[in-house]
Amino acid sequence: MTDTYTKLANSPIGKLITNQVGLPRPTILERWSPGDATIGGRVLLGAAPGGRLAGDVATVIASFGATASTELRDDLRTAAAAAGLDAAVWNAEVPGDARFKALVFDATGITDSTQLRELHAFFHPVVRRTQPCSRVVVLGTAPEDTGSPREATAQRALEGFTRSLGKEIGGGSTVQLVYVAPGAEANLASTLRFLLSARSAYVSGQVVRVGKAAGKVPAVDLHRPLDGKVALVTGASRGIGAAIASVLARDGAHIVGLDIPPLADDLAAVTGALGGSSLTCDITAADAPQTIAAFLKEAHGTVDIVVHNAGITQDRTLARMKPERWDRVLDINLSAEERIDDVLLEEGVLAAGSRIVCVSSIAGIAGNNGQTNYGTSKAGVAGMVQALAPVLAKQRITINAVAPGFIETQMTAAVPIAIREAGRRMNSMSQGGLPVDVAEAIAWLAAPDSGGLNGNVVRVCGQSLLGA
Repeated sequence: MTDTYTKLANSPIGKLITNQVGLPRPTILERWSPGDATIGGRVLLGAAPGGRLAGDVATVIASFGATASTELRDDLRTAAAAAGLDAAVWNAEVPGDARFKALVFDATGITDSTQLRELHAFFHPVVRRTQPCSRVVVLGTAPEDTGSPREATAQRALEGFTRSLGKEIGGGSTVQLVYVAPGAEANLASTLRFLLSARSAYVSGQVVRVGKAAGKVPAVDLHRPLDGKVALVTGASRGIGAAIASVLARDGAHIVGLDIPPLADDLAAVTGALGGSSLTCDITAADAPQTIAAFLKEAHGTVDIVVHNAGITQDRTLARMKPERWDRVLDINLSAEERIDDVLLEEGVLAAGSRIVCVSSIAGIAGNNGQTNYGTSKAGVAGMVQALAPVLAKQRITINAVAPGFIETQMTAAVPIAIREAGRRMNSMSQGGLPVDVAEAIAWLAAPDSGGLNGNVVRVCGQSLLGA
């Protein structure tokens, strides 16, 4: 679980050798800790003429207490002032020694392909002025929400821009595109809080859709946004599941950890340290959904967050795969989740405003040799999320997924070294992620003020070179 190369490459001798030989030197990523500021440096706010989001973005940035600058434009200065953001002015023609921790660009005003030059005009003079582990967020309108084919074309082009910039920028920095539906401007806070902070250390090149939320978006405590919430986490005894439980508890949630009976001691150690509770059962058992529902009802009445993390791999090429290997992976990774959700919904255990977050995988997006069963199950998880999102929205319940790439766990530590090193290096960060990176993304999607996020599948993969 240790990336020895990254540590050596960043040592004094390692820096000298990698520079001389031309080897990559992965940046040691900054990760968020309690007490850290949301944004650890200055934010530069820009916009294409006619954009609709600059004022809303300024309001969110002001709520973080971040230092900020705007482009030398009267409309941006006015928007910032109206939002209560005390922003300095940055002039690209007289740049001085300014350095930025985050760049936020409102591209919603781009309605024609000829206006895409606004991207170059804003980013060209400033992209080399970003600090290590900086954040870049471009805001747009989803093509299906635009008013004309030309506007849809221009907005779709933003995806190629952000993904390409994510591969160029380096230094542990990340680049994202956020499509904001008209009328959903007030739902930006949780997404910007995540994407502009060190919580999103291993998330890059992603397209996130923020839509309208049913009901008023609640105000949250920035330090404990999940205070008073009950969170069920399956597969919580170790690895990514234990990290998810820890981060949700850090953010204020009471954890109900679930795992199989042979891992009861490990599970109890995790939940006990967090002040949570444990439930042991095999989620594929016929009575598992009812057992889970009954436990939650008796202990808490309802549940606010359900994280479907439990999963297995049983790899073989399809020609050598026995039916039982296929069936077990599909049952644990996908079908059991469907059955559990059905019962929790039918029995009213999932209350209005609840959050369901599923763990998919980039194997379900790009496929993987020897993992037809696993890839099928994880693609199915993404399909379930997208199919259920509009159905659950009627009950003010959201469902989203994260799709991890190469994450440093006991499982990946057992992978042959050549494959392990390829997994670590074949992404924009040139390193593997940590379980906490997956957990932070789940905490974002589970937040009460994330009601505008529904049906998203967000990769936590360092912008892996595999898949879209």
